[in-house]
Amino acid sequence: MAMDKLLVLALQPVVTVGDLVVLTPSGRHRFGDGSGPQVMCRFQDSRAIFSFLTDPDLKLGELYTEGRLTMEAGSIYDLLCLLLRGSRDRKQPPLARIIDRARSAWAHTMQMNFLAQSRRNVAHHYDLDERLYDLFLDKDMQYSCAYFESDDVDLDTAQLAKKRHIAAKLALEPDHRVLDIGCGWGGLSLYLSSAAGVAHVLGITLSEEQLRVATRRQGEASDRRPVTFALTDYREVSGTFDRIVSVGMFEHVGIKFYDRFFAKCHELLKDDGIMLLHTIGCSATPGFVMPWLNKYIFPGAYVPSLSEIVPVIERHGLVISDIEILQRQYALTLRHWRERFLNRWSEAAALYDERFCRMWEFYLSAGEAAFQYEDVSVFQIQMTKRPAVTPLTRSYIAARESTLQEAERQQAAKA
Repeated sequence: MAMDKLLVLALQPVVTVGDLVVLTPSGRHRFGDGSGPQVMCRFQDSRAIFSFLTDPDLKLGELYTEGRLTMEAGSIYDLLCLLLRGSRDRKQPPLARIIDRARSAWAHTMQMNFLAQSRRNVAHHYDLDERLYDLFLDKDMQYSCAYFESDDVDLDTAQLAKKRHIAAKLALEPDHRVLDIGCGWGGLSLYLSSAAGVAHVLGITLSEEQLRVATRRQGEASDRRPVTFALTDYREVSGTFDRIVSVGMFEHVGIKFYDRFFAKCHELLKDDGIMLLHTIGCSATPGFVMPWLNKYIFPGAYVPSLSEIVPVIERHGLVISDIEILQRQYALTLRHWRERFLNRWSEAAALYDERFCRMWEFYLSAGEAAFQYEDVSVFQIQMTKRPAVTPLTRSYIAARESTLQEAERQQAAKA
């Protein structure tokens, strides 16, 4: 009963809107104003309640993965939305503030992403079976925020629009050499080569599985333009490039390595070159990544604020020429991924097991809820080495998107 009383004290000020019922071994407790569909969860034992109360940022995901917190009505996503929506404007309890401060300090010391550690971190997530990602990603296997031009656009269309939007911002020309840092399974590199028609693209990754898939895709492409994929860290690249693009990789650099990253980008970028950095970012003051995500999904990752990125860019002689903030786009992307994953749960369980599926449902649900209710978004930061490299106004972006769309139509007609 004591645990139940503490649970009520903790949740009452958080869940004031909605209808949440929490079942425990000792009772039933209801929170919120009764509005909306009912969400019901069950703590299977009193120790589970204690774990949740002492460290919800870490333990909620663990309890759900282990089956010690189960959903009786609604989904884990629905529960996370109620908790995050209610806690956004509420002052944290003293113990939670102490834990958060300690984690913020510890996170910086843990991001020792030297080359060997970076390879291990990447392998932990990106060297999972390709078939897992086939279950929920778009047909081009884009594993980063899509670009929804309206809410009702399908995932494949939004991911194609993302590639087009990035290519347009790079202001590509046929003689350009492009470096794609963190190329994933190769989709963006292949797009820049085919639709944009550049001279050469070098796509680098630290994932052996991604390299295998990207190389295979390059071999299968009907339009075999010069694209090279390599198992290479950004610190190992040499030469110069007209354009540099990095999508969804900067989150894995580690804040202690920002100086090295931007110094290397300055070294690799030609004097009249353009770089585009696409990264998840925090739109509030600096913080830390959800500890559960760091432990189980993305070890060594960090979500930076603009105030942590911009001074380092300036320190290394790069000029910010444009910043775009994509606010709701990742929430929509994650919704598609989560729904697709749930629809193919049995196939994921056949690849791994039920526990893994619960872990990944929590990961996708927590991401979507965070982008919906917390201070996270996506930054697209365009940089040059000197002023006046990009066109006079941003109208060139839409114009180049139209040109790329025409190239896409022509390629589709030939296929």
